[in-house]
Amino acid sequence: MRRLPRVASAVGRRQLQPFPFHCSRASPITAIAPHREFTSLGFRLLPSDFHRSDFTSQPFTGSYEAGLPTSGPLGSAPAFGTPRLTPRMLKQYLDQYVVGQDRAKKILSVAVYNHYQRIMELQRQDEAAAELMAQRERRASVEAHPMESEFPGQQRTVHIRPPPREPDHHPFGQSPLTDESPVQLEKSNILLLGPSGVGKTLMAKTLARVLDVPFSMSDCTPFTQAGYIGEDAEVCVHRLLAAANYDVEKAERGIICLDEIDKIATAKVSHGKDVSGEGVQQALLKIIEGTTIQVQAKPERHSSRPAGGAPPGSFPPGGMPGAGYSSSASGGPSPPSKGEVYNVRTDNILFIFSGAFVGLNKVVMDRVSKGSMGFGQPVRASSGSSGDGHYNPSIPNQPPVPILPGSEEEALYKKHLPFFTSATPASSHGDPIYFNPLDLLTPTDLQNFGFIPELVGRIPVTTALSPLSHSLLLRILTEPRNSLITQYETLFDLSGIKLSFTTAALHKIASNAIAMGTGARALRTELETLLSDPMFEGPGSSVKFVLVTENVAVRNEKPIYLGRGHGSRFHSMIAAEESEWEARQQKRAESNSNDKVSSFAEYRKSATTGQ
Repeated sequence: MRRLPRVASAVGRRQLQPFPFHCSRASPITAIAPHREFTSLGFRLLPSDFHRSDFTSQPFTGSYEAGLPTSGPLGSAPAFGTPRLTPRMLKQYLDQYVVGQDRAKKILSVAVYNHYQRIMELQRQDEAAAELMAQRERRASVEAHPMESEFPGQQRTVHIRPPPREPDHHPFGQSPLTDESPVQLEKSNILLLGPSGVGKTLMAKTLARVLDVPFSMSDCTPFTQAGYIGEDAEVCVHRLLAAANYDVEKAERGIICLDEIDKIATAKVSHGKDVSGEGVQQALLKIIEGTTIQVQAKPERHSSRPAGGAPPGSFPPGGMPGAGYSSSASGGPSPPSKGEVYNVRTDNILFIFSGAFVGLNKVVMDRVSKGSMGFGQPVRASSGSSGDGHYNPSIPNQPPVPILPGSEEEALYKKHLPFFTSATPASSHGDPIYFNPLDLLTPTDLQNFGFIPELVGRIPVTTALSPLSHSLLLRILTEPRNSLITQYETLFDLSGIKLSFTTAALHKIASNAIAMGTGARALRTELETLLSDPMFEGPGSSVKFVLVTENVAVRNEKPIYLGRGHGSRFHSMIAAEESEWEARQQKRAESNSNDKVSSFAEYRKSATTGQ
């Protein structure tokens, strides 16, 4: 048998060995397409065969050093992940559905954001505690001797540990108590005050929809003390659990809105017992602060459906509040059986209280406008109006008064609201800031109104909504995503009819709504009155165009009907009325510029009357 030379065998062994090459950590190899260059001793890789990334000059690293700060862009990231929601994003979402009320939307967005930040922190603490417990169990299983598990009767292995050091001298004979528990974040409930129809309930519903959490609305009017005819205060938790499709874990992170909360403060005492007033307030104390409530399931036919359901374009369910709690038709629990009992904790449920609080503005004004004459009696007029544009709480349905430089309203805001300055911007749309006495509210005013101090102390966040002015009502008609004009235009489109309003008609509709005194709800009442005949006569007829002009809004004539083929006439009528409206506005602007205002009182009077 012929033997190969020793040199050749060495070359063969060297060819079989892997080629040792090193690459930089800062520039990982993204693709390797080696071209082999054969030599007398084997092959080697050319430097041009390594396609490196373009991030060689940036401080990235492939190694991790425990205890050292993270370098690169990840060094500025939060410790527990990037938040999906911010207060500014919540307010921007509210702006799509609620017009005006900038101050209330900011306060509500911050309160809701902090609440769900607290929930995520509690969830992180629970996960950290569970991981620590799992580590202890794994350590105990490793230290255990295998003989102990195979033969249960054997004596357990004793691990000798170093003796503990001598404790310091203490009066009780032991070391001082130490608490190493993390910081406990408390819950802050919210109170919304404002007249009817300004958007209190709409704001709460909108936030619950964007956060994709269960939401329930309960009226406080039928609530009574336990044992009397009526509804118990715990019904609000029952409705929230039903809205969560009886998912307890999901319901414990929902939102409960208690409307008409002011009715339990002004309830009348009957037969010496206040069963629907102070008794209800006492029942709400532990519920809103945090307790465990037993809920007995009472499923109704065709009533259970998954809660939440964020609209298209909103934040995904994987965001901060809905992480792990997004609703789905298939992922939820099975429908409950009748009589099944659930234990629901209210520690992490956000309670939003809302009410009109009729007459509370007088309580506030009596407090802030007291003088030194007459033994502290209020200085303001008790009835009537001076005609100078100042706010008078004795006048019902008074139009909102703008806060002007040098006015008494501005002085009150600067005195009782330290953060208020005259340089406060009006709004992004140029609307002035209107005076609202409920902005100056204090817990003492709520107690004078009829609330017990224990309930007032559990609602730390308070914000007031201002009455709607003519410009705000006009924006409500057209600006929101689900504006009333868009709703009625869509309703007519379903029947193949084109509906249109002129600018003058919209202004007249807003003016008529102000006279009703029911806020934004008056706009729907006005539109239903104007469009009752077209909605009855239009479907199924030859009508293809319906036009609402200023004369129609004034009730001087009926809406204009046009058939197929009259589209050009339809648009020409709209253009003619728009031109007439613009000419009138220009003439009014010229007349106002010629008028000279000699004092702030005349300026306030003209601003209040809208002239």
